[in-house]
Amino acid sequence: MTAPTAFSRRRFTLGAAALLPLLGAAGCISGNPAGQPQAPAGDKFSGEVEWWTINLQKNYSDYLTGMINSYTGEHGDVKINWVDVPGQDITTKLLASIASGRVPDAVNFTSATTGLFGGQMRDLGEFFSAEELAVYAPGLTETLKNADGQQIAIPWYNGGTSLAFYNTELLEPTDFDPAQPPKTFEDALALAVAYHQATGKSAMNLIPTSAVIQQNDLPLLSEDKKTAAFNTDETREFISKFKPLFDSGAIAPGAISSDVRNLPQNLENRLIAISPITVSSNLLNIQKNAPQVYEKIAVTPPVTGPSGKFMMPGQQIFGIPKAADNPAAGAEWLKFVTSAANQVAFCKLVAIYPSAPAALEDPFFTAKTADARTPADAAIATLIKTFPNSTDASLGSGNDEQLRLIFDNEIVAFLTGKKPADQALADAEKSWNTELAKPR
Repeated sequence: MTAPTAFSRRRFTLGAAALLPLLGAAGCISGNPAGQPQAPAGDKFSGEVEWWTINLQKNYSDYLTGMINSYTGEHGDVKINWVDVPGQDITTKLLASIASGRVPDAVNFTSATTGLFGGQMRDLGEFFSAEELAVYAPGLTETLKNADGQQIAIPWYNGGTSLAFYNTELLEPTDFDPAQPPKTFEDALALAVAYHQATGKSAMNLIPTSAVIQQNDLPLLSEDKKTAAFNTDETREFISKFKPLFDSGAIAPGAISSDVRNLPQNLENRLIAISPITVSSNLLNIQKNAPQVYEKIAVTPPVTGPSGKFMMPGQQIFGIPKAADNPAAGAEWLKFVTSAANQVAFCKLVAIYPSAPAALEDPFFTAKTADARTPADAAIATLIKTFPNSTDASLGSGNDEQLRLIFDNEIVAFLTGKKPADQALADAEKSWNTELAKPR
């Protein structure tokens, strides 16, 4: 599998990091440039279905071919033509196929690219009933609709939401209680101040990036996704809460580093004590590189906003291109692939999480929540616990990564005193609106 792509410049990435392909926006499209008509639906259980996945054949061929054999054994008039695409090639290959009119009948892409490909995907409401769409978690499905309310994709798998890690040994001078950890960003900031005052040391690397703004229920984009929506009094007030902590050193000075995978102050080297919102894969790094620290880590749900929602940086999804030759058969195949039973089977092979809540009722998952003795156990149990309140944080802009980078760089300018909050937000807004106005 390919390396993960960052949700933004920060480390708010998928928990099962190895499962998000590195996708670059190799080009931009809108509408239907090749002029392909929307193909007739066809028969649900006959014909050839060309099915694309991303970088799975090398390690999971047995699982996927097993699904294919099981399905075609039941539906003898259907042939599944499986095409596995390297992660670095999926964007260019799908763009090229759409431009040529020779498209797959069902294609795996990521929610981060819905803004790029959404206009080329069929409304799955033609093929999925309301009951069939209800199989998937609402927070993961609603975000896969376009501005017209059409369901342009369905969820497949993901790496879970984020977690929070606390070094209980370092936090002894404070009143931190693992059973009652910080729930809000304000709670986390208060704990950071208390730790800094008690020890004189930096507490955390948390700064108000675009990911943090979203997690705190502050909108980044307008509902039609055409303009920035974050230049508000509420956002200004929120980001201003972080400035005194950065100035004092309660927020580590290295938190503004562009190299987010190797921040100079981190939990591993004990130069910070708390990470109120981070990716689950960082726990594996702590276990490997600093086992003595790992033993002291308390794992809890991440801090969040008033809604109690937990942002999932992205997910693997399926869509059916408008020009697909056999969309009805493609849709039936996708229902089978994304069924709860097949999702559980996949989760047993690799550290991913399903999009169907019913899958979490399987003993494979319920057993993991029964007795969490280690930080790793607690992480799994917490990810399962927070799943019902998870929602996909993808913007659907067609250029999410660039927009996040712009915003986060302006936040760094604010924290370092180069710009006041008003100017940083105004400059970010102007740059976003310029990017959003570009043809896609």
